[in-house]
Formats: sequence, structure tokens, C-alpha cells
Amino acid sequence: MKKPGILKMIRAPFLSSIMAPLLAGTLLGVMINGYLFLPGFLVVLVIGIALHAATNVYNDIYDTIQGTDKVNVHRNESSGGSGILQDFPELMGRMFLIARASLIIAFLGTIVLTLLTDRDLWPHLWILFLLSAFFSKYYTAPPFKLAYRGLGEISVWFAFGPMAIMIAAVSQGIGFHPMVVALMPATGLSTLSILLAGQMIDLEADRDGGKHGVASRLGTRFTAGLYLVVQLAIIANLLYLFLAFPEMSWPILLSLIPYVLVFPGAARIILKHHDQPDALKKGAKLTVLTHVGFSFLLVVGFLILLF
Repeated sequence: MKKPGILKMIRAPFLSSIMAPLLAGTLLGVMINGYLFLPGFLVVLVIGIALHAATNVYNDIYDTIQGTDKVNVHRNESSGGSGILQDFPELMGRMFLIARASLIIAFLGTIVLTLLTDRDLWPHLWILFLLSAFFSKYYTAPPFKLAYRGLGEISVWFAFGPMAIMIAAVSQGIGFHPMVVALMPATGLSTLSILLAGQMIDLEADRDGGKHGVASRLGTRFTAGLYLVVQLAIIANLLYLFLAFPEMSWPILLSLIPYVLVFPGAARIILKHHDQPDALKKGAKLTVLTHVGFSFLLVVGFLILLF
């Protein structure tokens, strides 16, 4: 069996989850300022991608060490991690090296962005970096093991929503602007929807491995209901942006197209088959497609607003 390359180990396709809030937050900053601060944008992309890569790799490492990956018989392209270390345990050292190198790259990027940023935004920047680095490792790593203690959902939402949007805004010299704050929830909720769908599929493995997410603690029926609430909250967030801010005209609503075309199918499967892992896999895949479509069209909407 051919050993996986670095792109496989960092789960490169899933890096789109961090790209969307970074791009959206940056473009919103351009709307507010009237110009793009290109150096800040490029550096924050490096920081965000490096932190997400570290998160993905550490998650695989510690789910393997703690046994969750070993007992997961329902792993698929939309949930369950990469499973690389199950097939190639000799890559453990290399995975640690990639994760640590990614955090170092993010740290160096934060130093560079500090030099490019106004002094009054430095506390914002460094608090965001330190929180992001903490979540990257300790989402699954001891002693905190956030995902194992019922804190994984809030960590995912916070990292891919408020934190990612905010650091992108900071890269453009903007702090807690009302439009920045209003945009914060949606992208994190979109990523959270993927996690919730995956938890229902991975329920048995999570329980056996002591990973106490919402599904493990409260069951799949509750999680399916929460999944629906999260998706509806994304729609409400975008409608609020459209109605509350005159600058946000119709293009901001383009991101809701997947909620007309794809999401109903995902919701139908997840609500009906919430306790059937094999049937849920199609619902999880449609959830990922909804997320990707939403993320892409959110960025397109901002580009239309600008040009």
C-alpha cells in the first residue's frame, strides 16, 4: 500500500472550511475600508491554513492514540478522520512533525502580521492566535481533550466562525465593527453542521473511545434536531445581514442557494435515518456539499458587492 503524502496527512480538501471565513472576513474588511491590504491578506491566509492543518493532524494523532479511530467501522469521506495511522502507524513521528511545524509557521506568521498591524489591534491578534493554537492541539490532545469532554462543538463553531472572521478583519486593520460581528456566526455554524452529521455516524466509535460529543451524550434524535436548528440559524444569520445593513444587497443571499437545492435532501435523510450510520453517510455527504456551496457563494456574493 502506497504511503500517503503530506496533502493527505493534513486532509487538504477540508482546508476549504477555513478559507471561507478568511476570504469572507477579508472581503468585508475591503467593503468597510474601501481597499485591500494585500500583505495582511496573504499573511492571514498562511496563518489560517497552518492552524487548520495542525488541527487536522493533531486530531488524527490523538484519536488514534486514544483508540477512537481504531474502533470506527463507519469511517467515510465525510466523517471519521483520515485513518492514516491505522494503516501506517510508522508515520506517527512524521505526523507530529507536520503538526508542530504548522504551529510554528502560524506563530511566525502572527509575528509578521503584528508588524503590519496597528498597535491597538495587537491584543486582538495575539489572543486569537493563542486561542487558535490551543484549540488546534487540545481539541483532542490531553489533558484538556475538548472534544472528549463535550466542548468540541463550541470549539469548532468559535474557531471557524468568530475567530476566523475576526482575524481576517484584523488583517485589514479592523476590530469589532458591527458588520464583522454580524458575519461571525454563519461560517462556524456551517462547519459545525458537518461535525454533527459525522457524530451521528461515528456514535458507536465515539462512545467506545470516550469521545463525548452531543450525539454521544444526548443521542442521535436530539443531534438531528440540533443539526436542523444549526442550519436554520445560518439562514437566519444571512437574512439578518441582508436586512440590517444597507450595504449588504441581494448578492449576500446567493450563499443560500445550496439551502434550496441541496440542504432539503440532507435534512430529510438525517432526520429520518438519524440512528442508521450507513444511511446517514449520504446525508453527511450532502451536508458537506451544502457547506462547500454556501462557502463558495458567500465569497462570490462579497466579490459581486465589491465590483
